[in-house]
Amino acid sequence: MTMRAHVSTPGRAHHSEGSHVIHRALPEEVPVALVFNGTTQAVMMATPADLADFAHGFALTEGIVTDLAQVEEFEIVEHANGIEARFWLNDDCAKALKKRRRTMAGPVGCGLCGIDSLDQALRSVPRVTSDLRLCVQDVAHATEALRDHQRLHDLTRATHAAGFLLPGSVVMPTREDVGRHNALDKLIGTLVQTGIDPGRGAAVMTSRLSVELVQKCAFAGIPILIAVSAPTGAAVRLAEQAGITLAAFARGGGFELYSHPNRIHDEAADVA
Repeated sequence: MTMRAHVSTPGRAHHSEGSHVIHRALPEEVPVALVFNGTTQAVMMATPADLADFAHGFALTEGIVTDLAQVEEFEIVEHANGIEARFWLNDDCAKALKKRRRTMAGPVGCGLCGIDSLDQALRSVPRVTSDLRLCVQDVAHATEALRDHQRLHDLTRATHAAGFLLPGSVVMPTREDVGRHNALDKLIGTLVQTGIDPGRGAAVMTSRLSVELVQKCAFAGIPILIAVSAPTGAAVRLAEQAGITLAAFARGGGFELYSHPNRIHDEAADVA
């Protein structure tokens, strides 16, 4: 039976006038094992929706594959205690993976737990060279546009979202998860599986901007990262190195730019 992204759970609400029984929609989180050629590479806690997108996005942003053509087979297998996303990679990719094997167990909100060296935490990332330009109004209203696509959040008030913003304030598609980094992996996975060029738009997040989000955008080739909250200092430094534009505190019709501001203009320009 397919696992649901949310469940209705009874509880009791307490307030100044007393208490009463309630039924609340809560997001699910389950262990998802990312398995490559029969070996588990990572186990992440994630919302059990859009898992093919999540798995493919994770494979790309972790550098396990660089092109989906390297994936020969893929399947989702449900178990009583969790889900496996199983990949079978071509020989060249499988050999490269053996050289960089690591095991990672990541709880919600942390994309780096379980790595076995400091170098892995601050790994080198590709430099993004997209010619994308967005106008000020696109960025200023990005998180408001994203808000209209957060169906799971509307039900539960407990999930993050990642959306893809195109010039003209068009948000498509959007993915949600209890973990912000999972939501971004899901978004990247659906972009590459549907043939949407990540370099033609911006990632919009409902969270703070941390290092692992910048890393994932760099590996996917997303040139602009917009969020409703603050960046960390390390995220700003990495974005500067990676050629990524960071726009933070994007809410209420305004935002703050922290790196590569040249991509944001008073008037929109075409992508070269």
